[in-house]
Amino acid sequence: MSPLSSYKRAETDFVGKITKIISAFAMKISTAFSNMMNAGKQRFTVMLIPHSEKKIFNFRISVFSLIVIVFLIGCMLTSFVIFTTQFKGMSGLLKMRSDTLEKKETDLEIIRDQIAELKRVSKVFEASLVKTLGINNTSSNGSKAQNSDFISSFSNSRSQEEVLLRELEDLKSLSQLLKESVESFEEIRELLIAQGDLLVELPSIWPLKSVRGRITNYFGPQIHPFTKQWYLHKGIDLAYQQGTPIVSTASGKVIEKGYEATGFGNYILIRHKYGFFTKYAHLDRIYVREGETVSQGQVIGTMGNTGLSTAPHLHYEVRIGSQVVDPERYLNIRNRPGE
Repeated sequence: MSPLSSYKRAETDFVGKITKIISAFAMKISTAFSNMMNAGKQRFTVMLIPHSEKKIFNFRISVFSLIVIVFLIGCMLTSFVIFTTQFKGMSGLLKMRSDTLEKKETDLEIIRDQIAELKRVSKVFEASLVKTLGINNTSSNGSKAQNSDFISSFSNSRSQEEVLLRELEDLKSLSQLLKESVESFEEIRELLIAQGDLLVELPSIWPLKSVRGRITNYFGPQIHPFTKQWYLHKGIDLAYQQGTPIVSTASGKVIEKGYEATGFGNYILIRHKYGFFTKYAHLDRIYVREGETVSQGQVIGTMGNTGLSTAPHLHYEVRIGSQVVDPERYLNIRNRPGE
């Protein structure tokens, strides 16, 4: 037998075996399906027997119908469980949202109370600003004319939107007031800076460093401690302990430094702007030279008892040109040490 014939036979045998196997498997499936259909078509009789003598109720039902009924009941139970779970979740979420809303409303009431308090304080601040600086806030006054009282707006408002609009208007007026106040305070700051620059050039600070001392002799007619005669005292005498630092009361230039045995003892004369001169006498030590420029608050010497003096003290004078003036008119007494 040729190889080709052997191959053909083997192929035919293999196809025949596969066909038999498939046919047998299909037959088994067909038989099983037929048996299942026959079993499903079987009927059961369900009898409901009451305890009384009433008529017995019975009905027949097939296996397929029973399976369908059980499946439908299972679907209904599953759907009920799912919907119940979702309802509980939605109920919890709704309760949480309700609690959050109540908290927000409480916070909103607190914010409203704070805004009302802020409004009240702003009115006091505005009145104080107008009274102190003469600044009239016309924009806030205009808003006042347009809006009723802040607290009464809550009771008189017809809707939540109107309340919100009123709150926004009040906040807008507060914002405008603060903006105008900032501008006013900027002007005040510039004025104070300019005033500070001016005061540096004027003899406006206390001549004793860090202490007040005691005024033993004032400006004007006094009895001389040695001659016991009336004379014009051209300055003030400040007594304290020996060696107390003495400062320049204004920025300027030292034009004279000297010693008078029967007069001022060790003394310094400083020239300032605007025609002012200051004199510091009876010093123990002097720390500056003639021609030196000094700044306000700079230590120029120490308190002593030199010259015609009865005890350690500072004789301090202020002149405008050749005219002596009362130094206390220019001293910033409110900022003296000890007060």
